[in-house]
Amino acid sequence: MYKQFNKNNRVELAVLLRAGLSYRFCARQLGFNHSTVIREINKNKDKDGIYRGLYAHKKYLERRKKSKQKYRKIENDINLRNHIKKRLKKKDSPEQISGRINKIIDKEEIQNVSRDTIYTWIFDENPKLKKYLRRIGKKGKYRRRKGTKIREKQREEKKIKRIDTRPEVVEKRERVGDFEGDTIIGCNKTKRLLTNVDRMSGYGMIDKINTVSLENLQNTLKKRFRKIPKSKRYTYTYDNGTEIGKEDRDLEKKIGMDIYRAYPYHSWERGSSENYNGLVRDFFPKGTDFANISIDEIRRVERNLNNRPRKRLGYLTPHEVFVLGKRCGAVQVRM
Repeated sequence: MYKQFNKNNRVELAVLLRAGLSYRFCARQLGFNHSTVIREINKNKDKDGIYRGLYAHKKYLERRKKSKQKYRKIENDINLRNHIKKRLKKKDSPEQISGRINKIIDKEEIQNVSRDTIYTWIFDENPKLKKYLRRIGKKGKYRRRKGTKIREKQREEKKIKRIDTRPEVVEKRERVGDFEGDTIIGCNKTKRLLTNVDRMSGYGMIDKINTVSLENLQNTLKKRFRKIPKSKRYTYTYDNGTEIGKEDRDLEKKIGMDIYRAYPYHSWERGSSENYNGLVRDFFPKGTDFANISIDEIRRVERNLNNRPRKRLGYLTPHEVFVLGKRCGAVQVRM
C-alpha cells in the first residue's frame, strides 16, 4: 500500500540521519521503500545539504500550498470574497453565509462554498475579519469552529524552536555556551534538582527547587545564567515539558540565550544532560529525599564534577575548559 511522509515521519528520519544511520536502515525503520526515502531527502533537504525534520515538513507544506493556490475558491473569486465580507459585517455566521449561497437559484455570479472553507479563509488568510464572528459566553470569546483546537496546537508548535534546528556548531560541540537543562526528581516530587550542563566542556550547575512552579524555575535559571558572561551564553536546550513554561520568548530574554526544545519522549536527543544527571545520581541515588539535602552538599557535588578530569577533554577538567578557557586537544575554546 502506498504511504506518504507526514510530519512525524520527517522528524524521525532527521533523528535517524543525525545518528549516522544509512538510508536503507532508515527506510526499514520507518516502513518506507528505500527510493522513497532518497526522494524525500533530496526534495526537502536544506540548502546546506542537511535534512532537518521540521524544515523539511515546512518546505513540503509551502510547496503543497503553492500547488493548490489556483484551486482556492475565495482567494480567486472576487465576487465571492466581497459577498462573504459583506455578510460577515452584517453579523451573518459562516454557516449562514454558506447555506444562503447554496440556496440562491442564480449562481452565475457566486459559486458554492462550504462553512469550513469560509472559516479557514478567515482564520488563515484574513484574521482581521474574526471580529465579525458571533461571540458567546465571556467577552472576547468567539464561537469556535470544529478543528480550531487542532489549529491552535499547530500554531503553538510553530512558536517552538526544535532541537534539530539548532546551529551546526552546537551539534559539533565547538564552543562553550551551549547548555542543556533538566530536572531530577526525588522521592518527594515537589523537591527537585535543576541541572544545567555545557555541551562542550561538561561544566555543570545544580540548583535545588523546593517548589516546582513556573516562576520559581525561571527565576532560578535567570539568577544562575546572569552570573555567566554573555560571551559564554548562546543556546539552551530543554525537554518538551511545561515546567519552564510554554512561551520561550520571555525566558530567552531573562537568560540571554536562544531556547530549543527536544521532541516528546526523545530524551536521548539531550545526551549531555542525560549523562550529567547520571553523574549526579552517583551522589544522590533514586529515592533520595531532596528535602534532606543541604545547599552545601549540592555545591560540593557540583565542585566535584566540575573539577573531575575528563578523557574527552584531554584530561582537563570542565572548570579549566569553561572558566579558565584552556585548550582541550586540537579545539580552541571560543571565548
